[in-house]
Amino acid sequence: MARLALALTAWSERWVPDAFIFALAATLVVFAAALAATPSTPAQVVDAWGRGFWDLIPFTLQMSLVIITGHVLATSPPMGALIRAIAGWPRTPRLAVALVTFFALASSWINWGFSLIFSAVLAREVARRVEGVDYRALAAASFLGAGSIWAQGLSGSAALQMATPGALQPQIREIVAHGGLVPGGILPFRHTIFLWQSIASVIVELAVVTTVMWLATPPRHAARTARDLGIDLQDEDKPRNGREPSTAQEADGHPGAWLEHSTALMWLVVALGITYLVRYFSQAADPLNALNLNILNLAFLLAGFLLHRTPARLMGAVQRATPAVWGVILQFPFYAGIAGMITSTHLSERIAAAFVSISTAATFPAVVALYSAVLGVFVPSGGSKWVIEAPYVMQAAHTLKTHVGWVVSAYDLGEALANLIQPFWMLPILGLFRLAARDIMGYTMIVFLALTPVVLILVTVLGLTLSYPL
Repeated sequence: MARLALALTAWSERWVPDAFIFALAATLVVFAAALAATPSTPAQVVDAWGRGFWDLIPFTLQMSLVIITGHVLATSPPMGALIRAIAGWPRTPRLAVALVTFFALASSWINWGFSLIFSAVLAREVARRVEGVDYRALAAASFLGAGSIWAQGLSGSAALQMATPGALQPQIREIVAHGGLVPGGILPFRHTIFLWQSIASVIVELAVVTTVMWLATPPRHAARTARDLGIDLQDEDKPRNGREPSTAQEADGHPGAWLEHSTALMWLVVALGITYLVRYFSQAADPLNALNLNILNLAFLLAGFLLHRTPARLMGAVQRATPAVWGVILQFPFYAGIAGMITSTHLSERIAAAFVSISTAATFPAVVALYSAVLGVFVPSGGSKWVIEAPYVMQAAHTLKTHVGWVVSAYDLGEALANLIQPFWMLPILGLFRLAARDIMGYTMIVFLALTPVVLILVTVLGLTLSYPL
């Protein structure tokens, strides 16, 4: 299986272009489909694309902040101390890989951006301490949260979009609302990630993926360590903050520098933010339903303030995290334009009819999960892909009378699978490991093959316990 994964990766690296090319190609494909399948004129389709192009600006910034705040949390000094403590636990290669896998999955439920960096740093620290552990297996293990649990957690794009007013176009909200059946077209977390069925699926995935990686870890004699791969794991590659003086004395006599290294401003802002959050949740009729993307980002940002303690450290952490969001900023407007064409030309109704024709209320969640995984190979972004899928998927859910919150969860379960065979989201950590995608995809492919049937069974069986519409 590892040899097959390496062969497929080598093929994809030669023939498959960057994800941005898929965004451009998808724009043209949907344009042609709208002309062929609906009575819209070319001018009407062009207008629909242009009107929708900038509709996701708020969501683009929100998703960028998910990445940035996660990175800021993972690279803070307290997290560094925690990582060093955890890395001292395992004593054998299999336990080392299983440990990194477990923490990658568990942390991705909190924040997938945090998980990517936290787990990668943990994997490198474990590689320094455990003799004979396969470095490629550790690197793959650190990524597996993005290939399984992340979309069902607090930073899951689709669930956040459904719970956050303004995160989706009004036309999509109308489809979800279905004439007022779902008030405002808003689905709070209570009906998606906090369903007991969703929590049960997270627990099952955690057990399955950790077990698979434990079994897939090579023994010492067959492993390729970082040393075998010519990779130096010394501390010189740790990120440094160029803005921060090397000693506190260097800030003496410079009021500007003193303010940059003062904790007073940080504590005051944290107090302000916490006061707002306390008031926000105390005034909410249902605190659980009050969770949305803006509130979570504010909470993560405040946690970053606390962990970095000074403005200088925080600014340095944000500066290091910012390059990771360029793909989101570039691609999301094109996906918004695609969604505009799908909804405004009523192409969504034609696609929804196709889904209805091959599904029943019982099988529809599995169809959504499988379709989401396939499309995720070409559109590797849970948030932007949901903008494209939501109009026809939710419309079909209403037609088939399937629990609409569970349809979002089924989408999430399938969407994460695509990351195991699509290297787009591996890129932020591969540089840290000094590896290529082909080095770790043998392991992620094994997880994909084991997890896919589990996901299809989960969404089908657990979906039978839920009733329409919520």
